Amino acid sequence: MGDAAISTRKLVREFGDFTAVDGVDLDVERGEIYGFLGPNGAGKSTTVRMLCTLLAPTRGRASVAGFDVGTQPNDIRLRIGVALQDAALDPKQTGRELLRLQGLLYGLPKKAMAKRVEELGELIDLTDALDRPIGTYSGGMRRRLDLVAALVHNPEILFLDEPTTGLDPVSRTSVWAEVRRLNDELGMTIFLTTQYLEEADELCDRVGIIDRGRIQAEGSPDELKRAVGADVIIARVDGDAAHLCALVEALDVVQSVEAHGNELVITTDNGSAAISPVAVALNGCDVSVRDLTLRTPTLDDVFLELTGSHIERDETKGPHR
Repeated sequence: MGDAAISTRKLVREFGDFTAVDGVDLDVERGEIYGFLGPNGAGKSTTVRMLCTLLAPTRGRASVAGFDVGTQPNDIRLRIGVALQDAALDPKQTGRELLRLQGLLYGLPKKAMAKRVEELGELIDLTDALDRPIGTYSGGMRRRLDLVAALVHNPEILFLDEPTTGLDPVSRTSVWAEVRRLNDELGMTIFLTTQYLEEADELCDRVGIIDRGRIQAEGSPDELKRAVGADVIIARVDGDAAHLCALVEALDVVQSVEAHGNELVITTDNGSAAISPVAVALNGCDVSVRDLTLRTPTLDDVFLELTGSHIERDETKGPHR
């Protein structure tokens, strides 16, 4: 299936009568950060578990690092790092003991182990806590420890399943910084699942939007947002705004203008470039502008356009996979 880091064709996973993953096709290039964006129950975690050889596909094919998930699972496991949701960390074990155990499982030489553990501790700013029991760690510290445990053997490909779920904003930002560094400095391919719009927008080179087991759209965050519509500038003025429509619509950067009471709704291809000319035009009129707001499409707009619902919805029906 080519030289892609990760590739699937018509990948399906069923649980009885429930289809969690329904014919997924994707290609993740080497050195790419690829995001699976979708709500709970969309099929994100099930897809990751199949790619990590923890769950067998019902039908279809998948390869990771050039090896088939069905027939060459051991070759794949040596080349990937995995940090799944709800990591089962022994609270009585220290962080250092966990990292050493992970290294032993991957066959790292004992002489190199101590140095590697120190490097990883510095990587996530946990050096001072490595000799403490994991039970004393905060949620953010545990998540970061789980992340570096997946890096002990310097994997080619890193799988992160909702890596910042439940973290506070500071810890979340810290994890984002480490993900970027791994990709920028080491060229590591990273496949992450998320239900956070900001996370996908911030980190991912490309995003696959998945809902009910199927990929609904794929592309860079900017491409996906541009596909659903133009930027919108909203100008609120004192008094009726209808007489301003023709003036603003005459600007080259403006697509269309509508008046709704004291508001002008202005559409444009590039809101950042248009907002200044709009402000200047309105300033030249005998009108008081109360505020000028730029709204650009979001990934939630993309999801709404594709599925008819917002990504933040709480799915309470059916299994959550």
